[in-house]
Amino acid sequence: MKEIKVLGTGCAKCTKSVEVITKIANELNIAVHITKVIDPEVIMAYSIMTTPAIIVDEINVHSGSIPHREAIIMWLKD
Repeated sequence: MKEIKVLGTGCAKCTKSVEVITKIANELNIAVHITKVIDPEVIMAYSIMTTPAIIVDEINVHSGSIPHREAIIMWLKD
């Protein structure tokens, strides 16, 4: 199961990122555990400069925008 964290302080892009990742994982029938992280101290620990940031299995794979579908599929299948 993929462990995915969406880091952000609760902005609309962060919420949409969670929705999009969840939707695509369901479409592909891939089990994921998504956590929305809003604690600024935890976010800073990842050295994130822009949000939303997407962490997959503790690797920062994206930051600063809602990720594109193709990228999400690649992360989920990787």
